[in-house]
Amino acid sequence: MSFDLAAIADRLRASAGISAKADIGAVAARLGLSSQAVAVGDDCAAIPDGDGFLLLAIEGFINEFVAADPWFAGWCGVMVNISDVVAMGGRPIAVVDAVWANGEDGAASVFEGMRAAAETFGVPIVGGHTNIRTDRGQLSVAILGRARRLLTSFDARPGDRLIAAIDHRGRYREPFNNWEAATSAPPERLRADLDILPEIAEAGLAFAAKDISQGGIIGTAIMLAECSGVGIEIDLKAIPLPDGVAMERWLSTFPSFGYLLAVPEENAAVVLERFATRDIVAAVIGAVTPGSQIAVTADGKRELIRDHQATPLMRLAREAAE
Repeated sequence: MSFDLAAIADRLRASAGISAKADIGAVAARLGLSSQAVAVGDDCAAIPDGDGFLLLAIEGFINEFVAADPWFAGWCGVMVNISDVVAMGGRPIAVVDAVWANGEDGAASVFEGMRAAAETFGVPIVGGHTNIRTDRGQLSVAILGRARRLLTSFDARPGDRLIAAIDHRGRYREPFNNWEAATSAPPERLRADLDILPEIAEAGLAFAAKDISQGGIIGTAIMLAECSGVGIEIDLKAIPLPDGVAMERWLSTFPSFGYLLAVPEENAAVVLERFATRDIVAAVIGAVTPGSQIAVTADGKRELIRDHQATPLMRLAREAAE
């Protein structure tokens, strides 16, 4: 496997999927969220509840995506919310939706996709809001879950191994960089796969994780590093690739099942085995380091992608949240 590290680094630094995450910090500042007790910047809001936490999250989808692939947009409305709950060591309880469409027929495919995903993953749709008297399709979906012990974006520590766990048993849903490994998979397998991260959290094997989102592996690593106040070094040659997929595209991919975990070194082998038993491809792809630099390496070369202390992305580090 060979590639041009400098060229890949240049494209990562200019990535729209990464730079768009800066909007999170701007909105959080506008809403005055930095001083509240519930930390902002995680995959879900974690609200203390008895002996655990309620997890609350929401996802919205760009109009172009909803228009181009409405059934899959509806499916993703459920799936990506479930992924956010799982990323924090939780189990989903239920979802609600908000759908805008031009007539009932315009909303039909979105609803069919949502229903298919809800039935596949066993997570009910319990309400929402619908407007079918508008000139364009839009979609957002919210979820409630619960965790006994949390995996957070704020608890990666220097010395942790960075593990990427991604289901390779899929394909791209063209023309977007969405790696889809769920719509044709057995529901029983998908539901069992969702238990891996909660079980890791409950066993105390890891304390930090993040769902790989539109920013891809590198963008997600930047967000994890900034929230935790650490650096991350990623060895590109340690990243497993699906057959026929180029490194450059894989780094920008939004997988249907994909997570980064910061795992204490002594637990890394056990965590890898948890994924291997479910045929999920997982590998140590780097390390959490002191400092604030996120860099990629290969063949003894190193390229800095971002220094979150010098150039914050979300401005939601733990100190700001508290």
